[in-house]
Amino acid sequence: MEVAANCSLRVKRPLLDPRFEGYKLSLEPLPCYQLELDAAVAEVKLRDEQYTLEHMHAFGMYNYLHCDSWYQDSVYYIDNLGRIMNLTVMLIMFNEELGDPFIIIHSISLLKAEEHSVATLLLRIEKEELDMKGSGFFVSLEWVTISRKNKDNKKYEIIKRDILRGKSVPHYAAIEPDGNGLMIVSYKSFTFVPVGQDVEEKKDEDMSDKIKDAFFPPIEPLYYWQQTEEDLTVTIRLPEESTKEDIQVQFLPDHVNIVLKGQRFLEGKLYSSVDHESSTWIIKENNSLEISLIKKNEGLTWPELVVGDKQGEFIRDSAQCAAIAERLMHLTSEQLNPDPDKGKPPCNAQELEECDIFFEESSSLCRFDGNTLKTTHVVNLGSNQYLFSVIVDPKEMPCFCLRHDVDALLWQPHSSKQDEMWEHIATFNALGYVQASKRDKKFFACAPNYSYAALCECLRRVFIYRQPTPMSTVLYNRKEGRQVGQVAKQQVASLETNDPIVGFQATNERLFVLTTRNLFLIKVKTEN
Repeated sequence: MEVAANCSLRVKRPLLDPRFEGYKLSLEPLPCYQLELDAAVAEVKLRDEQYTLEHMHAFGMYNYLHCDSWYQDSVYYIDNLGRIMNLTVMLIMFNEELGDPFIIIHSISLLKAEEHSVATLLLRIEKEELDMKGSGFFVSLEWVTISRKNKDNKKYEIIKRDILRGKSVPHYAAIEPDGNGLMIVSYKSFTFVPVGQDVEEKKDEDMSDKIKDAFFPPIEPLYYWQQTEEDLTVTIRLPEESTKEDIQVQFLPDHVNIVLKGQRFLEGKLYSSVDHESSTWIIKENNSLEISLIKKNEGLTWPELVVGDKQGEFIRDSAQCAAIAERLMHLTSEQLNPDPDKGKPPCNAQELEECDIFFEESSSLCRFDGNTLKTTHVVNLGSNQYLFSVIVDPKEMPCFCLRHDVDALLWQPHSSKQDEMWEHIATFNALGYVQASKRDKKFFACAPNYSYAALCECLRRVFIYRQPTPMSTVLYNRKEGRQVGQVAKQQVASLETNDPIVGFQATNERLFVLTTRNLFLIKVKTEN
């Protein structure tokens, strides 16, 4: 069995600013223009049978406003009269029944040897009748390629059709510019399945998976783990009537191996080294196995226990959350003119505690080869929360933005560079932490030239975070006494409507906000 390469994302240190002091709230008005639509946006409402979290992720948070990546400031949407607005449509002579309703996640146009083709990625939430343990639904990604290759050179037909299956709606999915590969960021992994056949359990399934399914329902984490600066504690719920003889635990400096009743339960490389001679395990009275691992590098925070393993759940101590929140709460403020001399920043510490806990999901970035249909590269994102995607260069794949500590880092995929497939191209200082405090956020975006990032809430409010720019006057940091040469601004725009926001797109000069009955244009770039 071929194993995908374990990769990592290389952060460019010169793009980080460890001395960033936060965003200063600016009261400068933002020019905002409103266009009343002659017909409402064609909104798709969830049906009664579409009740799962994956249905909500796929359809409930759908962005109905789309941006033309080749011509900035040109957006389009579909109204309830079936019209495509603000877009010149070129009709392709192709008509094919593709089954149940779907969302077009990504598409590219290819021209090879005078043969034109279009590759499209479709997303569906489908019913799985045999699933008795989970939600009863699964996520389907269908990779369809149509091409004009027959002699009359007029008719398009499907030349390739592949299906991937997973258990969570992907955060990001895009086809490589040459059509030879696919990249996916998701909480749960995707695998290719045969087209036109019912998906069944593999006959050669690993016995360890059977043990896990028998004793540990898939809807629950396989294990729970905690950590302090000195050690880690792993808790595993044991099958009933388990004895000490049924359990084998092997500790190595950078590896752990747990065997239950002769079957491999958890095995892999640890995130960092441990003192394997001092590490211990014990069976607790509540029929659980408790493993204690002593860190060799004291003070190092582990984003994951076993590299690449997503079956566990991290539990953070409340005291740790409070300490982190206290260190970071100076980065943003909800008050218009906070007094910098106050002993405590004008924030609610209780709210900030929860928003900084982001060990709930560990997503992965996978690259699939279009010919072999196998995974070639895997990056475990750990606690690097996915935020949004944006098209910076129409000739390249969409970029994706991840939270790294308190910052938000923008990554550009390069499918042609095997050794450096993902490039760190921009940083939005402290934005990873700032956005986490926005409880009602719905859409996130940034300008293609990285000059600002923006997010909108479900109703009315839009927040804009500008990159630091030189000051025209001299300012000094009161605490450190040093001169401040640049300042980053935060601006807030309130829309004059109570309709829900259904679309959001950013360009270098403007923000487009679509509600069910209006299109708002916010002029972000006000200087010449």
